[in-house]
Amino acid sequence: MQYTILCYETAADFARRSDPAEAGPYWAGWSAYGATLAQAGVFVSGAGLLPPAGAVTVRVGPKGRTVQDGPFAEVKEQLGGFFVIEVDSLEAALDWAAKAPSSASGSTEVRPVLAMPG
Repeated sequence: MQYTILCYETAADFARRSDPAEAGPYWAGWSAYGATLAQAGVFVSGAGLLPPAGAVTVRVGPKGRTVQDGPFAEVKEQLGGFFVIEVDSLEAALDWAAKAPSSASGSTEVRPVLAMPG
């Protein structure tokens, strides 16, 4: 079964991405995690996301479309990226999620992937 690992990061994590002193270790952690998923044969896909300042939220209501700059909610942690993995059980997915760098500094959510009909 496929699971999505949603990696939530703090503002400090997003800042580390471009800090000359911290970017190397930050990206090395994520590269190692992705490589470990691939070597184990569970990696399906994944991507990092740009910081939340570049997010745009779209809603459609009775008056049509509204667009709001920024993410939907003001929270301490924002979605920083995701991985889709293929494993046999939720427990296995949770084990992989626990190894994500976001689990140590932010949080990591696991959701089963819904197979679309057709």
